[in-house]
Amino acid sequence: MQTLKILVVDDDQVTRSLLKKRLTKLDYEIETADSGVEAIRMISHQYFDVVLTDLMMPGGVDGIAVLETAKENNIKTEVILITAHGSIDNAIMAMKKGATDYLQKPINLDELILRLAKIQNLKHLIKNASDLRVAMDVTEQASGETIQNLEITVAELEERITSMRSILNRQEIAPEKRIGMALAC
Repeated sequence: MQTLKILVVDDDQVTRSLLKKRLTKLDYEIETADSGVEAIRMISHQYFDVVLTDLMMPGGVDGIAVLETAKENNIKTEVILITAHGSIDNAIMAMKKGATDYLQKPINLDELILRLAKIQNLKHLIKNASDLRVAMDVTEQASGETIQNLEITVAELEERITSMRSILNRQEIAPEKRIGMALAC
């Protein structure tokens, strides 16, 4: 299964470092941003499977703006918001805007890992479903072409059989000659 590429966005350096260290050990590809401004710049230039962002950050660009930018750039990007206890209403609003999930601070790393595994499994299932759809489309197209070719062949054979019958039914021609003419069709 392909690893997730995750962007961790938090103005707290300790939180960023802790998440990067722990998630890297689990073979996730981690990049970090210390502000919403930096996160938006990074999201605009590269694809991330998951953006894990603090909801409240200084600098005028909060987690909602990061969420909106991530979703505008690629609808397949999953966004998990990190929120303090007092901003649950904001997190719910973010869920309505397309956030995948939210976690309360302090972050329970086991809970985060379970949610990332769930996202990874879902992305894997979606990819498999997409691959199956492509295979089905190819098979459907090939079978359609085969059926069309068979229909043409059947029509040609029916036409030959009709011609052969017509020749064989002509009593004015000698039987040996009729057979020769019919086989020549």
